[in-house]
Amino acid sequence: MPRDTWLIFRRDMMAALRNPTWVMIGIMQPLLYLFLFGPLMVKAMQAQGRSEVDGWMLLTPGLIAQLALFGSSFVGFGLLADYRSGVVERFRVTPVSRGALLLGKVLASALQAVVQAVVIIALAYLVFDLDAPVGGVLLSLVIVFLLAVSLASCSYALALTLKSEETFPALLNAVLIPLLLLSGILLPITEGVAPKWLYTVSQINPFRHVVDVERGSFRGDFTMDALFTGSVVVLVMAVLSVWWGNRTFQKDNT
Repeated sequence: MPRDTWLIFRRDMMAALRNPTWVMIGIMQPLLYLFLFGPLMVKAMQAQGRSEVDGWMLLTPGLIAQLALFGSSFVGFGLLADYRSGVVERFRVTPVSRGALLLGKVLASALQAVVQAVVIIALAYLVFDLDAPVGGVLLSLVIVFLLAVSLASCSYALALTLKSEETFPALLNAVLIPLLLLSGILLPITEGVAPKWLYTVSQINPFRHVVDVERGSFRGDFTMDALFTGSVVVLVMAVLSVWWGNRTFQKDNT
């Protein structure tokens, strides 16, 4: 299985390198938020008595979480294209295991998300006043990787379940927009600032806790209180998502 996973991973990475359009499109939205929304958010925070550094330390980890949220959620389009063109069917008649077919694709998507996150962080360091510790940045990249694994697995499983290029994006948008707004990616949803009902609903959103652990790592806060909930949430999400994806690939083959 490791060899099969490597073959699928290499195939998807080579395809991404030959045609990096989707990779560039995926990173454009966070870049626009970084350069166009970031300065406005920083000024607003300065008006509240917080420093410019605080603004970038809040926004940057939120943007790399957003990158994984949207970039990895739409990778199922590639699987639908392979399904329509018969590529998936040709893989099924080979000895490649169905688990490797999923994992190879998921790992390729997750690696691309990490590379995009590195670009965002590097620009925040070079252009703006980001002052995150190296250890915190590395931990945040691990979180991005696990989040991308979760979302890519769900995306592939959903695409293989729906098998519809029309239904797939409509359902994704219906789910992703509320998750984005309730995660505090752009503006933290804090008790006392947000309405009580909105704060309560946001606490149910698992992505809220992932964003919190990203911001904690950027602050260099490695305490159990800062990291435990978000780390457990993203690990559980990764395990359940890979299980669902693998089950869907196996079931679709029967």
